Amino acid sequence: MPVPESGAEPQTAAQTRFDHTLARDQRIEPRDWMPEGYRATLVRQIAQHAHSEIIGMQPEGEWITRAPSLRRKAILFAKVQDEAGHGLYLYSAAETLGADRADLTERLISGRQKYSSIFNYPTLSYADVGVIGWFVDGAAICNQVPLCRSSYGPYARAMVRICKEESFHQRQGYELLLTMMRGSEKQRAQVQDAVDRWWWPSLMMFGPPDGNSPNSERSMAWRIKRHSNDELRQRFVDMTVPQAERLGVTLPDPELVWNEEREVWDFGTPDWSELQRVISGDGPCNQARVERRRQAHEDGAWVREAAAAHAARQQDRQAAQDQQAAQDRQTAQTAQLKGVPA
Repeated sequence: MPVPESGAEPQTAAQTRFDHTLARDQRIEPRDWMPEGYRATLVRQIAQHAHSEIIGMQPEGEWITRAPSLRRKAILFAKVQDEAGHGLYLYSAAETLGADRADLTERLISGRQKYSSIFNYPTLSYADVGVIGWFVDGAAICNQVPLCRSSYGPYARAMVRICKEESFHQRQGYELLLTMMRGSEKQRAQVQDAVDRWWWPSLMMFGPPDGNSPNSERSMAWRIKRHSNDELRQRFVDMTVPQAERLGVTLPDPELVWNEEREVWDFGTPDWSELQRVISGDGPCNQARVERRRQAHEDGAWVREAAAAHAARQQDRQAAQDQQAAQDRQTAQTAQLKGVPA
């Protein structure tokens, strides 16, 4: 009986091998068989992650020209550039699953795919730049470090470099806030105001409570993610409270108290109705963020066309060179057979 080709093997055998791979805590690679639900979940999660990195350039990018010194401008420019790179890594990871980057972009600017709710809030002062680094990138680290052990190989490998850079971003944001807290009373007030505005949206970054998260349980079962939304949120709070004490700011939660029995910080409940409004497109900056991304995509059309034309020209030139090389080899072989020097 002939052995079926790998692509034609019975799905039950492929499913069994997939399950065993996950059970052994090993990686699924692009050429491996995977359930369609697993593939679709990965595309949704990676695309949302990539969109968040690209949209996330905007809140801080608005302050590049307004940063108070050349050093601060350079630091902020480098960070925004890093976020663009993260988006490109993640779009590439999505492409290994058969997703098309142009289609993902179209889904983003048409509102058919989401990005992190945190980027729909305005940056009202320069202190917001530091708080985004401290809170938002800190939350990203809590969420993304476990993704370095994600069951899907390309996603996990992309996260290694991303997490290293996010860690630098978080330290840079905190250093900026330390500097401002050593400054004038006005600067300290700006930092506290930014902390008050960004604390609750940062807690909502991790998604809804576990009981109301439709995708979390399945992603954890497939080992795409390793911890639940509530576990990650708790980890972020426990990490941030001592940092706030060191910084000298007050976190805007009257229910924040140390739990001796559990050895964690108890905290209040975010306004989940606000999260739902923002996710649904009714946040302070939803329309502006997507519109700016759409405009940037349209403005960059000529660059993409020029790059495609250049690639096609290079391909034609390489094909001509290959053809000429083949002809030269054929001529040399013919001459050798006839005993004539080539």
